[in-house]
Amino acid sequence: MLIATCGALVLGWAYTKDMRAIAARLEVGAREVKTSFGSVAYTAGGQGAPVLVIHGAGGGHDQGALMAQAFLPEGTHWIAPSRFGYPGSAMPSDGSTAAQADAFAETLDALGIGEVIVAAMSGGVPPALHFAHRHPERTQAVVLLSLAPFAPLDAEEQDLPIPIWLYDALFATDLPLWALTRLSPRALAQVFDARPELTAQITSTEAAFLDAMIAAFLPVTQRRNGLANEGAAIDPAAALDPAEIMAPTLIIHASDDRITPIATAAFAAERLPMAETLFFETGGHLLLSQHDEVRQRIAAFLATHAPPDAE
Repeated sequence: MLIATCGALVLGWAYTKDMRAIAARLEVGAREVKTSFGSVAYTAGGQGAPVLVIHGAGGGHDQGALMAQAFLPEGTHWIAPSRFGYPGSAMPSDGSTAAQADAFAETLDALGIGEVIVAAMSGGVPPALHFAHRHPERTQAVVLLSLAPFAPLDAEEQDLPIPIWLYDALFATDLPLWALTRLSPRALAQVFDARPELTAQITSTEAAFLDAMIAAFLPVTQRRNGLANEGAAIDPAAALDPAEIMAPTLIIHASDDRITPIATAAFAAERLPMAETLFFETGGHLLLSQHDEVRQRIAAFLATHAPPDAE
């Protein structure tokens, strides 16, 4: 009994200590603006052409920062907000992807930024498309990675790497996720579709990116409202015709992505009037082993469609 009690105390102390450190990390560099949709938290970095970076499901401004650092070229000033219901950002009564796009526009207004490049990954793609559609005068170019389904599409073709009930269990409270990251951080790699055959050949930089993405799940209790709102992207009321988006767009996706099917990327590529594509046979959802080529292609795309003198 005494041993069990001592063990529980040690576990509780470690959990509390780690969660305080995680909360402190989340607050580093985080800022906040007020919009008509409520507070929007964001982080920013770099200098140069402004890039609105929109994170995926389970993320936040911290995940957006990781995306910017992994994929954007030098010479960009990235702004990575938390989407509705993610760390530091409100969950308004209208949680639609169109409303999220307007909240981003108001965020940029508050920062004194006009035109932007829009870069989005996974669940960040639907609001990115709505931003380009609703605010064409502010959209210089668009970069979309590992596209999540958006209305009129649905999520039927998803072949998730772990059962949906396991996602729900992991994201119910902080403790189970914390325990897993403590015992075996890479045990959660499958959640990101980072399968063993994909991680076997990754670079040290990609490995650090993967580990940081896993760590950025915590605290999951600050991300649950956002996760619960992910279905807004495939709400029939949110249907969007990509043919009406005239901004130059680069679409990057891997054929073996088990979280967001490449059919979504193909659908968008066929309809976006100014689309370019970079499709890989392998790489999974995080485009592992392809980061160098992704960065080079994004840099070339932006040099052509959003040169620095066009800010």
